[in-house]
Amino acid sequence: MLKRLINGFTTAWKGLSLTVKHLFASNADRKIITVSDSNYFKQLEGTNTIQYPKQELPVPEVGRYQLDVEMDDCIVCDLCAKVCPVNCIDIEAIKATEAIGQTSDGTTKRLYAAKFDIDMAKCMYCGLCTIVCPTECIVMTNQYDKTVFQLSDLTYQFSDMSPEVAAEKRALFDQQQAEKQAAKLAATQKKEGGA
Repeated sequence: MLKRLINGFTTAWKGLSLTVKHLFASNADRKIITVSDSNYFKQLEGTNTIQYPKQELPVPEVGRYQLDVEMDDCIVCDLCAKVCPVNCIDIEAIKATEAIGQTSDGTTKRLYAAKFDIDMAKCMYCGLCTIVCPTECIVMTNQYDKTVFQLSDLTYQFSDMSPEVAAEKRALFDQQQAEKQAAKLAATQKKEGGA
């Protein structure tokens, strides 16, 4: 019985001393060191939190954070949207009537991006979209804090094409396709008539 009583007091004292130790240590500032430092995870001992936003944790170079798209290099291949496991990338492509330019690596662009939206609220930061991009136009930045008041503000729209311009580009492509079809039909009729 006495042994149980002593064991109970010992256990309570250990728990209480740990609580008191953390209570007074929480006023200490956390020192900002890089992740590659060998003492990086040891600095968790003695402090409860960092004083954010005055203090920030260092961002590792290989961290996965906010996505960014360089639209001048995008060929609107739709690979990033197809590989995304949570469907957070929404792309709408319009075929061009001719080549519309080149990317920085020399790839010819033949599609307009009428819509290129990324919903960062759904994104699971896996990085698959950055891996499959053939022109490396979609990248993960080192910006990790995107605090917003409305959930809809986490949907980033990278395409700057207005709906009117998109409708015009669709009409031009449809007109070109109709002209090709008419020329093909005329050639077929001429061939049948001459044979």
